[in-house]
Amino acid sequence: MNAIPPLLDHLVLATPDLDATVADFARRTGVTPAPGGAHPGLGTRNHLVGLGGRSYLELIGPDPEQPEPAGPRPFGVDRLAKPTVPAWAISPPDLDAAITGARTRGVDPGPPRQMSRRTPDGTVLRWRLTDSDAGAVPDPVPFLIDWGGSLHPAASGLPVIPLLAVSASVPDPEAVRARLAALGTSLDLTEGPTALSFTVDTPNGPVVFG
Repeated sequence: MNAIPPLLDHLVLATPDLDATVADFARRTGVTPAPGGAHPGLGTRNHLVGLGGRSYLELIGPDPEQPEPAGPRPFGVDRLAKPTVPAWAISPPDLDAAITGARTRGVDPGPPRQMSRRTPDGTVLRWRLTDSDAGAVPDPVPFLIDWGGSLHPAASGLPVIPLLAVSASVPDPEAVRARLAALGTSLDLTEGPTALSFTVDTPNGPVVFG
């Protein structure tokens, strides 16, 4: 089993207090995440860290400068009591073909929707993604993302800490492996309560989150 999932685009570390989580991440790893930007209308903002290659980590939490959103914030942020790894994303070479292919294998990632955020320098990034089911319970099956013509976050000069491994525990590993295979990826799975975690190689040594 690959320690790092094929097609990995990014991992999500969601938190009820982004500033506190960024500070704790910097303390534990010796690397300070870079401001990413705000998600208009969703009530969230993020900080980012490169994981090597075309992969990165997104730390996401409430944005106090935005009004209260009309619906729940992404990744169950409103219900979190502590930082959690709720989701991860893959970036297939052709998003639409990957969705069609998964559906023929009995897995429906959902329709892609358009999203955007404004970076600190004012650049607007636009991408398409399928909905993640992640919320109060982490989702071991990734959502799909396509950055189109936007600069990929991993190529934007982020601080980098190498990703060593991603893993999950789930009640039924074989069922999840089948869903992952339909999306063209895989994940190191063990049997147990649903949870996601990852390990990074930092200046302070290997650190596990999740």
